[in-house]
Amino acid sequence: MAFQTYSLFVLSVIMISFGHVENRLNLLQLQTDIDKLKADFNSSHSDVADGGPIFTERLSSWTERNEKRIILSQIISMYLKMLENTDRSKAHVRNIAEELHTLKESLSDGSKKVEDLKDLTKLQMSDLKIQRKAVNELFSVLQKLGDTSSSHKRKRSQFQRLCRC
Repeated sequence: MAFQTYSLFVLSVIMISFGHVENRLNLLQLQTDIDKLKADFNSSHSDVADGGPIFTERLSSWTERNEKRIILSQIISMYLKMLENTDRSKAHVRNIAEELHTLKESLSDGSKKVEDLKDLTKLQMSDLKIQRKAVNELFSVLQKLGDTSSSHKRKRSQFQRLCRC
């Protein structure tokens, strides 16, 4: 039963997090469409519970709004990729795909950030030219890190002054 609402839960988190619970997204219709998709995939099969959830568990460690945009854009992309190989002649599949595309467009900055992270993992840090460039940028990177941490400290101290906790 818990897994039956899994897909709706992920989509609901996305929509609520980014204010997309508008009239254009009918949750009841989406629930019906997802139920049909579950039947298509036979998601009540006993192996579905093996190993726990694949997306919802990962969402819990992403707490900041901008962080969530990154992981959610990737999750939406994975759902869209999965639906590419699904029978698009079925109305419920088309409807879900359209809603996912709409959500993905609203998370486009998250997709760009994911690509940046992927590009970083491809850097050949054993390459001497890359190492030289990295060393030239080291001080600037550390400055940005210092700017980021000091702004968080300021926000915390401002909050502590305002809060009568």
